[in-house]
Amino acid sequence: MLAHTKKNPPAVDDVCTLLSFSIEKGQQIVRELTEEGIIDEVEGGYGYRLYIKDHLKIEELPQEAETSKLDEELKKFKGEKDKLTKKVELIKAEQEQKQKDLFAEIERKLKGGKE
Repeated sequence: MLAHTKKNPPAVDDVCTLLSFSIEKGQQIVRELTEEGIIDEVEGGYGYRLYIKDHLKIEELPQEAETSKLDEELKKFKGEKDKLTKKVELIKAEQEQKQKDLFAEIERKLKGGKE
């Protein structure tokens, strides 16, 4: 599409702008697709341009995105945070129950002393 509208092969910047990706993310994807042999990055007079090398290899890519270590660590952190939150809520509930029992005991003793 970009090759058709701009009348020359696109640069990484053009593709990233079209897809609303950061330049860094786009360069990472270009590097991975180049290693897979799907696209080719050629240096010309106006910088690096992208060419499709073998479009059939796109079918061989895994359909599900791999989770990064950062995503895994975030999930682990959120899980631990949830456990801690539940533990705090349990302790609060126990403290409230102890306080209710204590007040009930004090009230019972006070009523017992009057009779």
